[in-house]
Amino acid sequence: MQSNTYLVRRRELQTYFDRTASAAWATLTTDVPLGRIRRTVREGRDLMRATLLEWMPADLRGCRLLDAGCGTGLFSVEAARRGADVLAVDLSPTLITLAQERTPRDVGPGSVQFQVDDMLNPALGRFDYVVAMDSLIHYDAPDLATALAQLSSRTHATVSFTFVPRTPALVAMHAIGRLFPGSQRSPALKPLGEPQVRDLLQSTPELQNHTFGRTRYVSRGFYTSQAMELISA
Repeated sequence: MQSNTYLVRRRELQTYFDRTASAAWATLTTDVPLGRIRRTVREGRDLMRATLLEWMPADLRGCRLLDAGCGTGLFSVEAARRGADVLAVDLSPTLITLAQERTPRDVGPGSVQFQVDDMLNPALGRFDYVVAMDSLIHYDAPDLATALAQLSSRTHATVSFTFVPRTPALVAMHAIGRLFPGSQRSPALKPLGEPQVRDLLQSTPELQNHTFGRTRYVSRGFYTSQAMELISA
């Protein structure tokens, strides 16, 4: 059972990514020239994606991986090329359709299945690895912890996720809605300090048998995010 705050924010995100910003995000995930602001967001996301891929084994054959909030599927394709059988889910039908259209027929030894769904749907099954890149950054801290607990309960190896680190500049930037101008603004992000995230997860009963792995802070202009790894016992 998800909290009311989670369900409300999930609806907001589905509307935003499926209607308001689908065209902008479609362009962001190509090599089409961009303006200064969106160019730094693309660069930051590219670096974050590379970081999360670096944390994955080079050979993922025989592994099942959940790309939780897959967007246009860039991470999913790279994981499949390493041999993973990827289930890639997103709330936005528009982005899932775009991901299906962009994915090459041959993704190497692995496979990718795209699906419109909530990443927390237990019917998705169990996984060896879960990656949630910038897909939990809009949720309140308690909902973040609950989501990670549910994802971790169905994961054998690691859950790699990102959160928005709390910095004075970033808090001010989002307070005035400058991440995307005008109608392209996304629902508010939820900045958290790393100590807060660690304390929050350590105090979540379902995560008592998990340990923290690697972490990395990525900042490129208007993109700032921090990756963290949860390791199953």
